[in-house]
Amino acid sequence: MKPKKYYAYNVASIGAHGITDDWDVCKEIVSGKHDARYKGFKTRQEAEEWLRLGAHYEVKVKKEIEKGIYFDAGTGRGFGVEISVTDEAGKDLLQKVIAKEFINEHGKHLLSKEKTNNYGELLACKYAIELALQEGELRVFGDSKIIIEYWSKGRIKVEGIAPETRTLAFAVKKLRDEFEAAGGSVQHISGDDNPADLGFHR
Repeated sequence: MKPKKYYAYNVASIGAHGITDDWDVCKEIVSGKHDARYKGFKTRQEAEEWLRLGAHYEVKVKKEIEKGIYFDAGTGRGFGVEISVTDEAGKDLLQKVIAKEFINEHGKHLLSKEKTNNYGELLACKYAIELALQEGELRVFGDSKIIIEYWSKGRIKVEGIAPETRTLAFAVKKLRDEFEAAGGSVQHISGDDNPADLGFHR
């Protein structure tokens, strides 16, 4: 049996906010709302604290995290895959690596509708490493194991993977090799501890 999870949501445009332990209820409330903010928590107390602090994705209810550059991707606003790159405080950094016209009002980059979430994670990883090299930062963090342990190392299968995704994976591998040769590291963390987390994970 899966452990119980609590979903906190806040949608200012319709005056909706609250906590539910039913993902389908949360999804129905927030789906397609441009200003929807929601996130899953292990305890009701954590969910209540997140809402109390203003339902900001960058606010961390939990432990203090390490200095570095963090990345994530998610689909929860209902318009496609968004990517996020931030510092340890949750400050958006994408404007340092891509043009402003490609960044939405939330400080994120929305991909075209055919892109998968894993592609988004891989692209976000690329931008995070590029930014780390640019800024002289030595640590990059993300919560996708497949990206950090496989795809960003060039370990990606041919079957069922779009050529564009494989090409991107090899480009990220080259960047990662350069980054690690300079003393950098790409590390896996829990989504609960990721300040770039888009809050769109079940």
